[in-house]
Amino acid sequence: MQSLQHVTGFDMPAFMAVHESGEQVTSVRFNPEKLTISDNGPYASPLTTHDRVPWSSNGYYLTTRPSFTFDPLFHAGVYYVQEASSMFVEQALRQTTDLSQPLRVLDLCAAPGGKSTLLQSLINEKSLLVSNEVIKSRAAVLEENMVKWGAANVVITNNDPAHFARLENYFDVIVIDAPCSGSGLFRRDPDAISEWSENNVALCSQRQQRIIADVWPALKQNGLLIYSTCSYSKEEDENILDWIVEIYKAEGIRLLADKEWNIVETLSEKHQMPGYRFYPDKVKGEGLFITAVQKKEGTLFAGVKLGKNKIEKLSKAEESLIKPWINEDADVFFFKQKEGINAFPACLENELPVLQSALYLKKAGIMTGKLAGKEVIPDHQLAVSTIINKNIPHIALSRQEAIQYLRRDEIKIDTMHKGWMLVKYEGYNLGWIKALSNRFNNYYPKEWRIMKQPA
Repeated sequence: MQSLQHVTGFDMPAFMAVHESGEQVTSVRFNPEKLTISDNGPYASPLTTHDRVPWSSNGYYLTTRPSFTFDPLFHAGVYYVQEASSMFVEQALRQTTDLSQPLRVLDLCAAPGGKSTLLQSLINEKSLLVSNEVIKSRAAVLEENMVKWGAANVVITNNDPAHFARLENYFDVIVIDAPCSGSGLFRRDPDAISEWSENNVALCSQRQQRIIADVWPALKQNGLLIYSTCSYSKEEDENILDWIVEIYKAEGIRLLADKEWNIVETLSEKHQMPGYRFYPDKVKGEGLFITAVQKKEGTLFAGVKLGKNKIEKLSKAEESLIKPWINEDADVFFFKQKEGINAFPACLENELPVLQSALYLKKAGIMTGKLAGKEVIPDHQLAVSTIINKNIPHIALSRQEAIQYLRRDEIKIDTMHKGWMLVKYEGYNLGWIKALSNRFNNYYPKEWRIMKQPA
């Protein structure tokens, strides 16, 4: 802790007191495409909301931390459990970017998906979000969370940051929540204390510079870089800002923060670049550093050499089988990926071959299902998406029945309908069942099922 004594805004006695108090802060951010928030706030059992997160449109603090595993609304993508300080990315984007315009946005270190779900809620439907995670196992977690969020204008990639240099001057916004030494997580994760060292800080600083250097060519002229860490160390925060100025001649952007929020504005030592520090003794959230810089050099995106693998579209006959499952106002086009059929925003059709030529695409748009002859086998992604036809037959489950469904346990349902049905809880889609003459087949993804027993 001695190394943090001279960091702007660091108050050792207050910092130690809040960490020793054992207080835990829990916050969630609701999905505006799935839940309309009234002036009185959302009331979705078993969540008990308290105050709004002041810098977030859809963020709320909870009075107690429930078992999210056994809340069907969590699995339906109605909300995301996100640390409150990190929701400030919304302010960084809103204050610097015209969100009414079509944007290409990259979340470079995206797993598990907190900032990606937030970014997707802010950009408009004609904008593209590329959510990337370099570690394969973490990319699978990212994919699950983005599937539950339900948006079609998202591409998930599993690439090294250096691969994005192939898309020179392509992105309007790049968000880097950089791997760091983790001192801002001391309250939430006590193990982070034993793992912290000044040597690790130095290694993280080098890695952060390498990540920025790798992806910088992909940011267009006048594009925005939002950089954040969960570290208090200047070597990973203000010093990185000075390095960006010296290497890339970028300009810092000052953000506005209400005085009542108690966010500490800081300036880098050499070039007076503005950054913003969140301390858990000052804000209702964990430790965070965040900044926004603008790239001044660069040209227009010149395109890439397209690969040999072309996007395979559906025939009119195949499309006629899929369309009844999709909302009429969903302006999408369909393409084949392996055995499945994906839906992707029609306005972004030209972006897909560009991304496919430069990157490994783990997921693009919404997997609607597979064709077996003239029958559609719908995919779980379609069930929890925001483009699904709202008139598909469904059955409503109680909370206990919904948990049984999510565990893939046998459930008894009284219905005369035969065939594919949506399973709903409190009006929100959880997935598919298929009603046969003598039983119901549960199509909730096996790898996502609840393994624990409810208390």
